[in-house]
Amino acid sequence: MIERIAAASPGTDFLNVGCGTGIEARQFRAAGRRVLGVEPDPRMADFARESGLEVEVATFEEWKPAGRTFDAVVSGTAWHWVDPVAGAAKAARVLRPGGVLAPFGHAYQLPPTVAETLATAYRRAAPESPINFSGQSGGSVLNAYQALYTKAAEGIREVGGFGEPELWRYDWERSYRREELLDLMSTWGGVSDLPSERMAEVLTAVDGAVDALGGTVTLSYATWGLTAIRTDARP
Repeated sequence: MIERIAAASPGTDFLNVGCGTGIEARQFRAAGRRVLGVEPDPRMADFARESGLEVEVATFEEWKPAGRTFDAVVSGTAWHWVDPVAGAAKAARVLRPGGVLAPFGHAYQLPPTVAETLATAYRRAAPESPINFSGQSGGSVLNAYQALYTKAAEGIREVGGFGEPELWRYDWERSYRREELLDLMSTWGGVSDLPSERMAEVLTAVDGAVDALGGTVTLSYATWGLTAIRTDARP
C-alpha cells in the first residue's frame, strides 16, 4: 500500500493528516518521502516528534498551509474524523497538479471464540457503553470500512478538481502472541476507557480464550483506501 501511494505521487513532499503517533509517517519516510504531520492531539504530536517527524498541531480543517503545497495528502485511519467535503476541498488547495489524495484505514477480525469472549466480558464490564464487540467474529466487519471510503469518494466528487477516485482493498493477516494481543487490545476504543479494574477483567477473560487456542491467534485484516489524482482545474 505504501508503495502504491508513493508511486501515484509525482514527488516526495507528503502531508500526513491525523498522523497520530507517526506510524504511517515513518513508513512513508522510510520510502524516501518528506513528511509533514498534522495532528490535533498534542500528546500524539509530541510522541511522533520523538522519532524526528515534523508535526503541527491542528485539525486539518483549521490547519494553515501558509502557502505550502504537497505531492500527496495521506491519512491513516483518521480521515473519518475529517468532514469529507471540507477535507477534500482543503486537500485540493494544498496539492500540486498531479498530486494524490490517499486516505486509508484498517479493519480487523478476531477469531470467533475470542470475539465472543471479548463481547461478553465487555458487556459485563461496561453495560452502559454503546460500543458492541459482538459483530467482531463476522466477515462483515472487514467490509464495514468500505462505507467510509465510499463517503470520502463522494466528498471528492462533490468538490471537484480531482480525477475519479479509485477505491481499493488489501487483505492480510497477522499472528499475535497472547501478551501482544492483550497489549494491543488495551489500546482499543472502549477497552482503553474502562477503569483499570474492569479493563483487567476483560483482558483476563480474553487471556483465557487465547490460551485455549494455544496462546497465539491470527487476526484477519482488510485495509481499505482510495486514491484520487489532483487535476489542473481548480474546484
